Formats: sequence, structure tokens, C-alpha cells
Amino acid sequence: MTFDTELSRIGISLPTHLLDHFDEIISARGYSSRSEGIRDSIRSYITHYKWMADVKGERQGVITIIYDHEQRGLLPVLTDIQHEFMALIQASLHSHVTHTRCLEVILVRGEGSEIKTLTERLMAQKGVESVKLTTMPLTD
Repeated sequence: MTFDTELSRIGISLPTHLLDHFDEIISARGYSSRSEGIRDSIRSYITHYKWMADVKGERQGVITIIYDHEQRGLLPVLTDIQHEFMALIQASLHSHVTHTRCLEVILVRGEGSEIKTLTERLMAQKGVESVKLTTMPLTD
């Protein structure tokens, strides 16, 4: 692992509940500061992004989404995105976890780059809390 000696200072705005959860995690994991926790989170995000960039060829997989059911306009957008990629989607399952949070599981099969595009489109929507893609190649 390489360490930069040059640091950049940034400012970010976060919902209080998100920061509270983050503070709980960095405390439980023993980080010395929020900054170290954020640096570790960014490293993890970069690693995940690089892994996602490698999703190529014919694949089958699952996309799991957790989102805020009450986010204005989100449901029609998620539906439109899924209709746009319906050639990839084999099935979906929707579960009402709480009054405001939903879990959706989407079974996909097709070209990895298209599955990745679908996943990233879902991920980019306001009100979507979490999206996870798990795939495997269709080779023996």
C-alpha cells in the first residue's frame, strides 16, 4: 500500500443519521478519526469500482437494492430503468422491509457491461440507499 504525503482538505454535507451510523462504525472499528474512516471507505469504494469495471462477457447474477419508498418520484424511475433493461431481467422480487424502506432483488442474465450499466443507473438514483451486484460468468 502506498501512502500520499500530500493531503487535500474537503468539506462534505451528510444527513445526520448517516454520520451517526458512520461514527458508530469508526468507533467500533477503532479508527483514530473520521478522516481515517473516510479514507478507508474511499479506498474500499475505489476497489469496488475497479471490480465492477471488470464485469464483462455473458454473465448471470443478482442485483439487490435497498431504497426509500417515500422518496418522491423514485418508484417510477426505478420501474422505467428496469423496463429499459428488460432484456437482461429474468425476474424480480420486492419486499416491504419497513413502512419507508424496500428491498428489491433482480435476477439478471446477459452481457456483463450492460448489467453493470443497469446497476450503475439504479445506484445513481436519489433515495437508493444501497445497490449490490453479484455475478458469475456463464462458462463451465
